Amino acid sequence: MTTFEPQALMRTIGEAARRASRGMARATTAQKNQALEHIAELLLERCDDIAAANALDLERARASGLAPSFVDRLAVTEKVLGQMVEGARQIAGLPDPVGAVSDLRPMPSGIEVGRMRVPLGVVAMIYESRPNVTIDAAALCLKSGNAVILRGGSEALESNRALARIVSDALADAGLPAAAVQLIPTADRAVVGELIRARDYVDVLIPRGGKSLISRLMAEATVPMIKHLNGICHTYVDAVVDLDMAVFVADNAKTQRTSPCNATETLLVHAAQAEVFLPRIGRIYAEKGVEMRADPRALEVLTRCGIPAVPAVPEDWDTEYNAPIISIAVVDSLDDAIDFIDRHSSRHTDAILTDSCRSAERFLREVDSSSVMVNASTRFADGFEYGLGAEIGISTDRLHARGPVGLEGLTSLKYVVFGHGEGRR
Repeated sequence: MTTFEPQALMRTIGEAARRASRGMARATTAQKNQALEHIAELLLERCDDIAAANALDLERARASGLAPSFVDRLAVTEKVLGQMVEGARQIAGLPDPVGAVSDLRPMPSGIEVGRMRVPLGVVAMIYESRPNVTIDAAALCLKSGNAVILRGGSEALESNRALARIVSDALADAGLPAAAVQLIPTADRAVVGELIRARDYVDVLIPRGGKSLISRLMAEATVPMIKHLNGICHTYVDAVVDLDMAVFVADNAKTQRTSPCNATETLLVHAAQAEVFLPRIGRIYAEKGVEMRADPRALEVLTRCGIPAVPAVPEDWDTEYNAPIISIAVVDSLDDAIDFIDRHSSRHTDAILTDSCRSAERFLREVDSSSVMVNASTRFADGFEYGLGAEIGISTDRLHARGPVGLEGLTSLKYVVFGHGEGRR
């Protein structure tokens, strides 16, 4: 078995990525799109190689006793492969943000000042279990003109190697540096420690995984990060609301899929609607096997109507369940709802269901989350649904990128100045 010395490996990969980032910064849109289209073609041509590599990972995962849900996320099925192909082609079809000059305006001195969108440079992506992230991250970084260092989970190492080879071959065939996309070839956790502190080589770190991964990186990383820790999302049913709409949206926000980070974890209901709304949504949740953890007022309404619920404990309001469980509380006003969200939200996605324009406007202005919604399911907080084509992650940070991070979030702006021989007086 090949062994790697962590510092030496990081230096080799980092230097190659830095060189490749300069080549990617000057890459044409045509070259980038050619590489993306070729990735899609090679995914189909080498499907047997991908399946064989994935089978090794799946066999090892089952032998290690990993949970069936985890093994399921690891599998590269025909559907997953098709989504990777479609994703690469969709990104190829998106406008290229790199090089666009905006806000160009003349100054009294005669110079013209504008802002140009440019790549971030070298991105490091750390992720778990899902091999499709290898293609998603590579494609987004490629189109945005960045080099990327990929560190997937050890459980998907063979699958990720097969996918990374496809990307490298497609880059080389398009005349782009193959080192623009590199996969760390070892599961050694010490290499992660080197990667997250490699400020000489890496410009931004994007983790995509569970709370334990993000917590570790927040504690140890010195490279700037684009991240979110939790997805504690709220849906608030206002005093004046179309009840049919509210029932449909609150149901969808929790049960369309319960595991993603944009699923609603806490339902807030205005006291004026509690007696009517809670029995309706409660019966739906009960039929779908959703456990309801309710505050005293919500619990009283639900149990009186024969709907099973249990008392909420303080920890429930700060828990991301990623499961068929929801916390429910009754509030007396919009102010109380906003205060509750301010205390407990993870700043990911929060929604108001209301017929009041004033309530909607206040909610949009005062709720400090990366996505704030009016009369829509929190499940829409997604790069594809926002028209970004795909996302490399969701950011709950306030600086640089916020919300789903697509091509534009993988670039920044620099000032550009056009003169005609002027000098400052």
